[in-house]
Amino acid sequence: MANIVWHTTYRLLLDLKQEDLGHENFDDLWNFLYKADRMAAQRNVPVSERGLQCGGVCKDAGVVAWMYLRQQANGRREAVHERKEDEDRHKAPMSDEHKAYQERILRAAEEGGFHGDCEVRTPVGRSSFIQTDTLIEGEGGRRIGWEVQLSSAGFDGPASVKARATKAAKRGITPAWHTDRADYARRSDTQWTRSNNLPAHVIAKIGDLRVISGYRALDFWVCDLTAVYPCPDGVRRCGKPHVTPKPRDVLFDDLVRRTAAGTIVPVEYLRGTKVDRFWVTDADRDRLAQLQAGAIILPPTQPDDSSSKTSPNLPTCRPTASLSGPAPAVAVASDTTALIPQQRAFAPAPPPVEAFDPGPQPLSHPAVLSVPSPPALGDTSHGEPEPEQVTPPSADFPTEIEQVYDPGVTTTAPAFPDDLLQLQERLHRAHAEHRAYLAELPWSVEPMAGWARGERFSHRGDVPDSPGWSDEQKETVDRMRAELRELSTAVVDHPHWATVPRESLVDARMQLKKQTRPVEPDDVTEPA
Repeated sequence: MANIVWHTTYRLLLDLKQEDLGHENFDDLWNFLYKADRMAAQRNVPVSERGLQCGGVCKDAGVVAWMYLRQQANGRREAVHERKEDEDRHKAPMSDEHKAYQERILRAAEEGGFHGDCEVRTPVGRSSFIQTDTLIEGEGGRRIGWEVQLSSAGFDGPASVKARATKAAKRGITPAWHTDRADYARRSDTQWTRSNNLPAHVIAKIGDLRVISGYRALDFWVCDLTAVYPCPDGVRRCGKPHVTPKPRDVLFDDLVRRTAAGTIVPVEYLRGTKVDRFWVTDADRDRLAQLQAGAIILPPTQPDDSSSKTSPNLPTCRPTASLSGPAPAVAVASDTTALIPQQRAFAPAPPPVEAFDPGPQPLSHPAVLSVPSPPALGDTSHGEPEPEQVTPPSADFPTEIEQVYDPGVTTTAPAFPDDLLQLQERLHRAHAEHRAYLAELPWSVEPMAGWARGERFSHRGDVPDSPGWSDEQKETVDRMRAELRELSTAVVDHPHWATVPRESLVDARMQLKKQTRPVEPDDVTEPA
């Protein structure tokens, strides 16, 4: 089908996307031409003698492609090629990234024990069909139809997504549309999933491919005084159960296998007057259905027993402090977490601890060392300090100093090989050098003239002329980007990841990044 038609008899170029076909001087032009074409078809006039040719791709290619007119039940106007080879000429060639996604979907499905195929046609009626990019046969007769729309597609995207998804659902195919564009992922015509814009060789790899949009975890809660979300009904606190979708990441291969197995399913969530469509687990789907049917009752939050807690006010009486003054808090040398540089960078300074008068049973915290008081007058020990002793912990002593952990590095962090840590550190440095170098370059690669921002953005100043990048600067940027790709590939393909469970891969990689991230010198707190 084409939108541009050349009428050889009337010498008119017709644009079917416009209501007047691009000729406002002729009233009701479409009905006139359509009735004439239908009359010729009833009299068995050959298509090549009706005077309609493809005026778009086929004409540009120097091919005479005859056409006939057709109007759908919904009023859509179409011009259909007589020969299939002419119609195939309008189809854009499949990109390498699209092919890589198809191969990856099939590989992930086969690893989960599911069969699939590409470019599958499902008959619809006698003369129509549904063509699916990749069709996966799941458990219990479940069929998942994957459609991939990448950034190489048109800016407006496929205009018939909702119609195609509805038609597939009526034929027992669960539509699963995947993209790498943010504007596609924000649409609500079907359950879109999105990953980052990646080249074909990265998509085809066995490594992890994260889905960053389209998968949700449902948080069920009661709208009472302890709720952390605002009431979706606009009431201060209505006391009813509600649900809040929260974005979650999932690996693409796991998404393919779990949709085929039925553990991840599509849902429609009504948010005000708008319908959001996304993927959730089957357990969340069932619980959402119970909530919408009014059959689910969430237990109310138990009120806090304030009588068992201490008052937030300051104490009215305090023990008398020693004449020696407050003793500084010293960290225990055996505490391994205190030796981590990144933890020192984020841990606040410990609060001072008051020294109490010695009594029959001195109390001290296990994390504080006893500090000797200065020698008294007449002492003959010549200022020799007493050996430091760690007092045993007391069960009655309240916790006064809490250990502060860096959220990026904890004692439970997984152990990584030294070469992997070095590769990740080099990757951090390479990223920093690349960003710093780009910040010093002109704002455009090629020479471009500047412009004035106008009164609205005058506070930001006018944009100056850009001389562009020199050949040496372009080579430097290309060299840095090549180094980043090599380091990223080395980190992703490291054999250590084969020993990590699949469900823990994302957390382990995030932990590696946090553990090797550089620490700013200003953030490091030196010990006194």
